[in-house]
Amino acid sequence: MTLHQEDGEGEFEFENLQSKASPYHTSPKTPTLRQWLVFAVLVLLTLGTTYLAGGFLFALSLVFILGIHEFGHYWAARRNGVSVSLPYFIPAPPFFIAGTFGAFIHIKDPIPNRGILMEIGASGPIAGFVASFLALTIGLFLSDTAPSNAIQGIAFGSSILLSVLSQLILGVTPFSADVDIQLHSIAFAGWIGMFITALNLIPIGQLDGGHVLYSLFKGKFKIISRVFFCILFPLGFLWQGWWFWAALIVLVGFRPAPLLDDDEYLCREHQLLGKYCIVIFILTFVPIPFAII
Repeated sequence: MTLHQEDGEGEFEFENLQSKASPYHTSPKTPTLRQWLVFAVLVLLTLGTTYLAGGFLFALSLVFILGIHEFGHYWAARRNGVSVSLPYFIPAPPFFIAGTFGAFIHIKDPIPNRGILMEIGASGPIAGFVASFLALTIGLFLSDTAPSNAIQGIAFGSSILLSVLSQLILGVTPFSADVDIQLHSIAFAGWIGMFITALNLIPIGQLDGGHVLYSLFKGKFKIISRVFFCILFPLGFLWQGWWFWAALIVLVGFRPAPLLDDDEYLCREHQLLGKYCIVIFILTFVPIPFAII
């Protein structure tokens, strides 16, 4: 996830970029030792809480996925001369299902144009998707299947991608009535990573999906984002967590990221990034992520 500063402070000097996306350029500051120390402490704390939640391999896999996602945003921002913080990891109590509330970065400069907004917004989900795909695939090879025993517990929902991968690797899908898939901890971290990717790609406001939506369909941003926001409420009857996510979106805001020039043409490469994100969202979205059985 990326959070943006509405009004840039200080003066920004822009020069020509080699990128096709924009003629603007800044010189983002290199992170200080203090910032690296804060980053390291948050990573270690999150490794600790995720370890308590799911074990060593789960913690390592999940923090790796979160880090790849956020550094995708980070390097895309720095590549385009936009000042950005190091990722902030958020540890959570171990009894929380994953031991973390995720991670985010803070963008400190106004973004020059829609092309650079697309690069920054899309790079995180695409990088996180690749890391999650690797973890899920490796983890499924290490997972087991067992006859369904219908005991009480938590069932994890399936996306299109998980159904396809489990069928290819295990020979069954999560919808099989007589067989349960017992996910390895690495696979579970991959599942969480896919779920986080889908959450971030919901095309609303300051979410990554909101950045992608505004970059691709600037004129239709309001109507599309409002439609998706309204969809969260009926989805909440399937899983109440969608109501919490809707409330969080309200707190973060519906406005798109502030741009210096939102009229610049979106080149073909940036349009493809947006289309990749739409496909990833479709493949990873889970209408009912958790259910009590």
